[in-house]
Amino acid sequence: MQNQTLIQYFHWYYNESANLWTKAKQEAANLATMGITGVWFPPAYKGSNGGYSIGYDTYDLFDLGEFDQKNSIATKYGNKEEYLSAINELHKNGLNVIADTIFNHKAGGDELEKIKVKKVNEDNRNEFISEEMEIEAWTKFTFAGRAGAHSDFIWDHRCFSGVDYAEDMKESAIYAIQNEYGEGWEEVPSSELGNYDYLMFDDIDFRNQAVREELKRWGKWYHETCNLDGFRLDAVKHISPEFIVEWIDFMKAECGKDFFIVAENWNIESVEELEKYIEITGGRTQLFDSLLHHNFYLASKAGKEYDLNCIFENTLAHRNPLLAVTFVDNHDSQPMQALESFIEFWFRPLAYSMILLREAGIPCVFYTDVYGAEYEDDGHKVELIGLAELPQLLKVREDLSYGEQRDYLDHNNCIGWTRAGDEEHPNSGVAVLMSNGDEGFKKMEIGKHFTGKIFIDILGKRNEEVIIDDEGWGEFFCEAGSVSVWVLKVD
Repeated sequence: MQNQTLIQYFHWYYNESANLWTKAKQEAANLATMGITGVWFPPAYKGSNGGYSIGYDTYDLFDLGEFDQKNSIATKYGNKEEYLSAINELHKNGLNVIADTIFNHKAGGDELEKIKVKKVNEDNRNEFISEEMEIEAWTKFTFAGRAGAHSDFIWDHRCFSGVDYAEDMKESAIYAIQNEYGEGWEEVPSSELGNYDYLMFDDIDFRNQAVREELKRWGKWYHETCNLDGFRLDAVKHISPEFIVEWIDFMKAECGKDFFIVAENWNIESVEELEKYIEITGGRTQLFDSLLHHNFYLASKAGKEYDLNCIFENTLAHRNPLLAVTFVDNHDSQPMQALESFIEFWFRPLAYSMILLREAGIPCVFYTDVYGAEYEDDGHKVELIGLAELPQLLKVREDLSYGEQRDYLDHNNCIGWTRAGDEEHPNSGVAVLMSNGDEGFKKMEIGKHFTGKIFIDILGKRNEEVIIDDEGWGEFFCEAGSVSVWVLKVD
């Protein structure tokens, strides 16, 4: 069975000449050849800024670039026909498609409503700092351009628990909508800021049964329309976990499909918070391992002062590897973003080796590490280069990184591991050694079945040939601040 490997097929500032759906279709065969098995697409539906929206300011979930709304028919990434064509081509090449799913909020309301609210303390969302008051807010969504196609559901203030703008007062603040479900927020997994139900825009209220039913209908329609293989659930720490469970169970039952589902619960402080989410959702979702990403970031900044022995500590990959989706960077951590924590270039080959060539987790490669990117934001220019080692690392994962894993996390600056290979994958087996300090070497066991065999560094960083001794051990090497990946020399 082939190792699973995902790619996040976009970045925040995607600006290439070909729209994303067209590029994905053109690249489908190449992605399969690289060893990618699943493609995570950005939000495919209309945002509040039409063809300019990145997609996380969701306006109309049912508009996949089909209707003239928000001053465009197509989304930033293309139109519905191009989206479906890209999915079809990816499927032809054996790749799964994972759809980004934004349930937390809606943006770009069509009509103002007068609603009763209380202003809350932004640093403690449970504290009201005003009496009940009436404001005008953009909380009614009629989707006139769609004219009832696919769904005739109208969203209004009863569908939301909070807003961040009072049109009549021209004031930005956090307002808790006073509705039939109570004056405060829903119970959500995160207790940051007192209660982190409210994140942005018009916050969806899952206590409203009609809302839950509409989102379930949408999910079924979305899959039936696009033949999806999985979903990435955005911002789940701000969303009722009871709804997430309800939606997942509905989708699997109604669609008769065991979808791949990964949730984004951004946390860089506590693996216990991620474990708690796994518990309350009954392990129904994979989770992105933001803690491992953060360790990579700290290690890349600290250089040889970082203790590599500790790099997997307090991470989901270590504590619950079967539910971890590991990554080096993503659209939230890339340069110029609010959560910017981009891994230094010297450390990226080490980080990718750790997510691609170990047992734990399903790795997700970032678009810019394959294709590079150039963009500008607020007058600052950014140039990201593709990672030269990545194609080889992906092929080693696809072909060779199998079998028993032996860890050698026994030196502050030089760590390694071996994979013993298996019978299903010819010539499989690999030894990985890396250093964040000086040139490194380490004796590691890979297995007696390799006795007398020769291993070489497929990355070409070292020129030695390592011969495995009678007990299945070899002495492996790596350059300073680098990684070497040793594979069986095949005539």
